[in-house]
Amino acid sequence: MFDTFAEKKFLLKELVKKDLTSKYKDSVLGILWSFFNPLLIMLVFTAIFSMLFGRQIENYPVYFLTGRVIYDFYNTGTKGAMGSIKKNGNLLKKIYVPKYMFSVSTICYEFINFLISLVILFIVMIITGASFHWTIIVSVVPMIFLLCLIFGVGLILAVCNTYFSDIGHLYKVFTLVLMYASALFYPMEIVPPLVQKIFTLNPVYSAISCFRECISYGVLPNGSTLLYLAAFSLTTLGIGICLFKIYEKKLVLEI
Repeated sequence: MFDTFAEKKFLLKELVKKDLTSKYKDSVLGILWSFFNPLLIMLVFTAIFSMLFGRQIENYPVYFLTGRVIYDFYNTGTKGAMGSIKKNGNLLKKIYVPKYMFSVSTICYEFINFLISLVILFIVMIITGASFHWTIIVSVVPMIFLLCLIFGVGLILAVCNTYFSDIGHLYKVFTLVLMYASALFYPMEIVPPLVQKIFTLNPVYSAISCFRECISYGVLPNGSTLLYLAAFSLTTLGIGICLFKIYEKKLVLEI
């Protein structure tokens, strides 16, 4: 499936460019919304939840935003990939295009938004007087595994959503539950120990935990948490690639 990927770099670039221009073509601020959106969300959540958890969490804006940027990348990346085949169904019926390219380009587009969100995070860290630790460099590691997870889940969802439209509706509910199970805006210590153990099975929470340790606390990620994230992400990626390879030629018939 990916043996012709090097030959399709131009196509990938054009698809990502198309996503960027189509999203902001009728907007006055354009791509600046990629900066304002996470900032505005952070301000709203900080205003609401800092009154509840501000005393328990040092530098609450940074704590919240480090979790939010990770969750948003997973959420938008997987949802975008899920609908990518159906969204481009008319084009796929007319000409041959490697079908995985649409899922990959959507995730790459969301990765650009994720990088923009990191700029916002670093600006907030400067404004709030947060320390910049050398472990920021290490944060690249959980980010890579998160990217693998998103590619894997995205490919799986792209196939499933092509056959079963209900998957899209169910996944919206799932990601809402996932958000509350990822400790975005509250400390994990406030939930019962049994619930904490269940939450640690959430790979998105694992990514957030590792990312926060590198960015906010200046320590290396917990070894077992990072290992779990790596194993889960790479396994999911492998399943996603295999599933997509099996059903790739049949997807056009189901659009």
